[in-house]
Amino acid sequence: MTDLATLLEVGGPVATLGGGAAYARARHPGVYWSTVGLPVSTIRLLSSYGSVMEACGLTVAPSRLRVLAVKATTRREVRPVPPRRGIIRPTTTGLRVRLRLAPGQEPADVAASAERLRHAWGVHAVYVTTIKPGVVELRLVGFDVLRQVRMPRKLRPDLLRVPVALREDATPFIRDYRTVPHQLTLGATLSGKSMYLRHLVAGLARQPVALVGIDCKRGVELAPFAPRLSALATDPEQAAELLPVLIKEMEDRYDLIKARQGIAPNTPDEEITSDIWGLPERERPVPVVLFVDEVAELFLVATKKDEERRDEMVTQLIRLAQLGRAAGIYLEVCGQRFGAELGKGATMLRAQLTGRVCHRVNDEASAKMALGDIAPEAVSAACAIAPERPGLAVAGDTSGGWSRIRTPYLSLGDAAETCRDSAHLVPDLPALKPFRPDVPVRPPAETPDPVVRPHPVTD
Repeated sequence: MTDLATLLEVGGPVATLGGGAAYARARHPGVYWSTVGLPVSTIRLLSSYGSVMEACGLTVAPSRLRVLAVKATTRREVRPVPPRRGIIRPTTTGLRVRLRLAPGQEPADVAASAERLRHAWGVHAVYVTTIKPGVVELRLVGFDVLRQVRMPRKLRPDLLRVPVALREDATPFIRDYRTVPHQLTLGATLSGKSMYLRHLVAGLARQPVALVGIDCKRGVELAPFAPRLSALATDPEQAAELLPVLIKEMEDRYDLIKARQGIAPNTPDEEITSDIWGLPERERPVPVVLFVDEVAELFLVATKKDEERRDEMVTQLIRLAQLGRAAGIYLEVCGQRFGAELGKGATMLRAQLTGRVCHRVNDEASAKMALGDIAPEAVSAACAIAPERPGLAVAGDTSGGWSRIRTPYLSLGDAAETCRDSAHLVPDLPALKPFRPDVPVRPPAETPDPVVRPHPVTD
């Protein structure tokens, strides 16, 4: 009986802690990492750092001075020297530690051993970033941050910079229109492409920016955001009327820039500009972001007349992509498939779209259309996206870099409410007023009947 009581006293709490840790690891990985994973991984890293580096081939022979010093002071064996380790910095999703590379090493050597380091220290992933010559940072991620996406809380808002997703290394993916002016976003049905677009619109709605939409699905994607849109076209016919207006707006802005460039001999250098961002703030026109949803609908034709209209619209889109950045006009082109088979001008338009985001697609050819010309190794990653993870995508740009990202959930009602609350930020652009969408009037809330009905006072 005494043995049973002792077993219950000792084994009960141990079983409870083990079961709680297993539940937290499966359901709340962030809590598990903060309580169990972080101290365990830190101990592993500190205790095995030298041996792991040596096993991964990340050590170099010691200098002669070091050899002489060791032999003169101790009788220990002179071992190879690993990269000098900096302070370990814990985070809510992992660890960060900087390494000063030994002479003769390069960041690619550490990056090639990232998978070995992951297994040695028992973490989910290891990513290597170059900080400066001779210094790299290891970002250890303790769990799969893309399974339950939680955006970082401290994100500094800025004009035309919208945090829309989380990278697999737990850093935010920010859509920066000043750096990447135009982007192509592809994705099959239910892949999360609409959620990505929803985050973009909701993020830009709070900024002094003009939002223009072309939604050839009769407006079902962009119509809920009508209170914040400066213009909306819901079919190819309306798009054919809207695009020339945007071209004229772009040309007017170029005339404004050229007028500013009437350089006098006493003009300061800082007042000479080649885009709207060099203009004084009081003269600077408001930026315009054009969302094109289901871009393939603009290319499809049925008659000869439709073909002429298609060619004109494609030419105007290409002009906006080529010249719009300096005028403060940015393109966000979305679709399920986009390639040369759409018709003349499709490949040329795609070449002007610097940023690429590819969600789950129905075939490998669609992934190649999005990423094959900028990051061929990312095509296989895009094809491996499972249907059970909507919002997961591969983001790349023309620099050749790419990463997996996932967009957090944002309901359509919340995004539409954000647009309604920021409707007062719609800028005054007279040229776009004819295309301003009709905003439905919200019915007034019904006041409930009082619990106690008043009765008239009688004599």
